[in-house]
Amino acid sequence: MKKIIKFIMAIAVASSAMFYSCETIELEQIENPNGLNPSQADPNLLANSIQIGYLANMSSFNGNAAGLVRINTFGSRDYFAGITGNALNANWNRIYSTSMIPNINTITALNAEAGDGSLNFQEGTSKVMLAHSLMLLVDFIGDVPFSEAVNPDEFPAPNVDPGQSVYTAALALLDEAEGILNGTSGADLFYDGDSELWIRAINTIRLKASLTIQDYTTFDAIIAGGNFIESNDQDFTFTFGTNEVNPDERHPDYIADYTPSGAGFYKSNWTMDYMLNSNDPRIRYYYFRQTDCTPGATCNPNGNGETLSCSLQNPPQHIVNAGFGDIACFVEDGYWGRLHGNDEGAPPDNFLRTAAGVYPAGGLFDDDRFANVGLGLGGGGAGIEPFLLASQVDFMRAEVAMAQNNPDAAATHLQNAITKSVNKVVSFGALDASRDASFEASSDDITTFIDAQVMAFNDALTNDDRMNILAEQYWISQFGAGAEAYNFYRRTGFPTTLPPNLELNPGGFVRSFPYATSEVVANPNISQKADQSVQVFWDTNPPSSAGGGGFPAAN
Repeated sequence: MKKIIKFIMAIAVASSAMFYSCETIELEQIENPNGLNPSQADPNLLANSIQIGYLANMSSFNGNAAGLVRINTFGSRDYFAGITGNALNANWNRIYSTSMIPNINTITALNAEAGDGSLNFQEGTSKVMLAHSLMLLVDFIGDVPFSEAVNPDEFPAPNVDPGQSVYTAALALLDEAEGILNGTSGADLFYDGDSELWIRAINTIRLKASLTIQDYTTFDAIIAGGNFIESNDQDFTFTFGTNEVNPDERHPDYIADYTPSGAGFYKSNWTMDYMLNSNDPRIRYYYFRQTDCTPGATCNPNGNGETLSCSLQNPPQHIVNAGFGDIACFVEDGYWGRLHGNDEGAPPDNFLRTAAGVYPAGGLFDDDRFANVGLGLGGGGAGIEPFLLASQVDFMRAEVAMAQNNPDAAATHLQNAITKSVNKVVSFGALDASRDASFEASSDDITTFIDAQVMAFNDALTNDDRMNILAEQYWISQFGAGAEAYNFYRRTGFPTTLPPNLELNPGGFVRSFPYATSEVVANPNISQKADQSVQVFWDTNPPSSAGGGGFPAAN
């Protein structure tokens, strides 16, 4: 069974390549177990297909979100043009037609037919993944099909349900899953068949849901129950492999950056600069510098028009006015990326731009070697895709404490969150056997950094200042993820300290994504949105247009 799982997983990963601004590759075309008569279907293959679909969905949700909130780069000066109907096309297809709902319907029917609970693990875990995927689809798009979508024979063109009712249905799926998972075991790609950890994931998704809709009573009750993701060894993640070809099992960021032709995508100037200036010990794990000097920085004030044309230009005035003129083009110490909204073509800088590091991509640890990236270096791509982390739960708790006007409790949760994040990240250093370990973060480095963040939080003059610190640290801990950072940003409006788009008038911020183009074309009951201003049901903040309040403020 494990050989089957690894084989299918590896083919899917080989096809995935990248999930940054959009993702149109349909991974499930490699396997169509639900094309058989239900009585002929192998429930284990169906479950594997669902897991692969969930992994691909999470990579896409995380990648699309991370660019919008500046954790990664966003390469468009126009928000409407930058997020198209193709962005979540594959997510939509996986949920409704190729991986999830059809296969779960079949597994559920087979389990009922067997009558002995022999497929409880497959059914239960599959419903967890569907519930989480549906919640995120509502978070990103809004009103989506569900009540009719589960019966495609009767409703080939399903109508949408209100987002709130889909959330309710997803929570009901979690209840069903928990009811049949207790005491079971099986094979899966994430928790190695441990149903107790799956139940912790269920409760953590419930935490996510209650926080998103700001139901703090339910949130506190789940916390009181104690059975959620609390420690790094309970994190809900997927671990990639190191095989390069036939099939390629490596982390998508590693595939993109560790090539014979150099690094493939730009990193966020804001994230790198923020970490550099705060002496964040995670920076050497997140990023690998190929050079020690970026044109325009103090090491080369004359710039270089061939490799970084903006190093010879003045930054836009609105970027200067916002306080980000010094990182509009370059960051000190060789951190070579781009600012939010930079849509310029790529110059010959593939062996100069900063590459993905050892966390989470399984690349190289940055020990000031300033060497070029290439095939097989560092951890060989054996990184992770984060779904739900223990550090993330502590950030959730800090947000709730602030909403309940309890900054002292929020400070404790903030300290716990950063501690767990840093400890997880630095543990990845060992993946790079070629590293000079003397550059790794020491316990003193870590303690000093965490103490400084907590002190800044406690000494902040206002709760808005505290929320900015909380949000900034949440962003950094979400590196490699991003879906919940996007939700946090629309829910709270923080941090207000982010750089605006390089374009003075990029349009209103993306409050929701368009419907999948493939569904709009095929389904007469779904019409495309006019623009990205439509707010999902839980987003009750002011509109993003300047005349309506310009929320969030940093945009």
